[in-house]
Amino acid sequence: MAERNYYQILGVERGASHDDIRKAYRKLARKHHPDINPGNKEAENKFKEISIAYDVLGDEQKRKLYDEFGEAGLAAGFDADKARSYQQWQQQSAAGAGGGYEFDMDDLSELFGGFGGMGGRARGTRQGPMRGEDIESSMDIDFLDAVRGFQTSITLQRPVTCDTCDGSGTRPGSKPSQCPECGGSGTISVAQGPLQFRQTCPRCMGTGKLPGDPCAVCRGSGRVLRPETIRVNIPPGAEPSKRIRLRGKGEAGVRGGPSGDLYIVPRIRPHPLLTRSGKDLSMDLPITIGEAVRGATVEVPTPMGKLKVKIPAGAQSGQRLRLKGKGVSAHGQSPAGDLYLRLMIRVPTDNNISADVIDKIDRAYAEDVRKDVRL
Repeated sequence: MAERNYYQILGVERGASHDDIRKAYRKLARKHHPDINPGNKEAENKFKEISIAYDVLGDEQKRKLYDEFGEAGLAAGFDADKARSYQQWQQQSAAGAGGGYEFDMDDLSELFGGFGGMGGRARGTRQGPMRGEDIESSMDIDFLDAVRGFQTSITLQRPVTCDTCDGSGTRPGSKPSQCPECGGSGTISVAQGPLQFRQTCPRCMGTGKLPGDPCAVCRGSGRVLRPETIRVNIPPGAEPSKRIRLRGKGEAGVRGGPSGDLYIVPRIRPHPLLTRSGKDLSMDLPITIGEAVRGATVEVPTPMGKLKVKIPAGAQSGQRLRLKGKGVSAHGQSPAGDLYLRLMIRVPTDNNISADVIDKIDRAYAEDVRKDVRL
C-alpha cells in the first residue's frame, strides 16, 4: 500500500506553520464530520483520514519523525538513532566508501525485524545461567480448612541440582576450556560488504567456554529428577482463583541459575451447610415456630466452634442474623469475615397437632400475610 502524504490530505505545504495546519484541519473536519453527513460512508472515511493526519502533523515530535522517516518513523519501538546510522551506511555504501560500520545483530533485528535473510537476534541461545521453570500443582482442600488456614505437605518429583557436579553438568575434575572460535568473548564478527555484524558464537553458544566431560549422573544437564516433600502453609481464606506461591520450590536453575517457584492451586470442596462470599460465610439455621414467636437462645456450630445465639422474638423466616468476626479467619492485616445465619422456620410435618392449636396460630396473625404480594 502506498504511503499516505499527510500534508496533501490536509491540503497544506510541507513547511506550513502549526496554526496553518490547525486551521486546515478544522475546516476539513467541519466539512466531513459524520454528524454533518449522517450515513455517508465516504465522508466518514475522509474524516478518519483527516484526523490521523492531524494527529501526526499537529504533534511537533511526531511531525519531526514523519518528515525524516515517513510513516515508518511512527511505528511503535522505532529507534531513530539506529535508523540514522543505517541511512548513513547506505549513503557511504552507495558512494563506494570502504571500511564500513559495525552493527550488533540485535540492533538491526530491533529496527527491521531481521535483515537480508541473515536472521535477527539470537535470543535464548546463550548458554549462561538460566532460571528454572515454575511448577504448578493442584491441591484438594476441605472447605473449613480453607476458611481457617492450615499447614500440610506435598510430595512431588522435581528437577533439583545434581549433587555430584554441583549443577555444572561437568564431570568432577574435568574443567571447561576457553572457546577458540570467539576467544572467550561469546560473540564473533561477521562481514557483509562494508557492514560488520556481531553475532552469538555458534560453537560455544555465547558462553565463551567449551564444557569439559559431562557428569555421569546428570548426563551434563546439571539436574536430576528427585522426589521431595515440601511443607505448605495454606493461609486463612484460600480461594480457587488465587494461587499460593512458594519461592524457590520450582525446578532447579540451569548452570547456576536460580530455581523457579512452586504454585499451589487450591481446589476447595463444597460444604453441605456453609457457603462463602469473599471473607463472609452464610448458613441456614432451622428454628421452631415457638422459637420464632417467643424468641430463644440456641447453640450454633461455627468454623471457630459452637456459639450461643439469641433468636429475637417475632423472628421471620429468611431473616438474617450477623455474627461479627465469625467468618473467614483473620490473616496478617486482613480482618476476619462475618458469619450470616438465615433463619428458616421449620413447620411440623406430622398430623398430631390439633385443629384448635392451628386455629389459634392463624388467629394470632394481625393482618393478611399476603397483603404485599402484588404483580
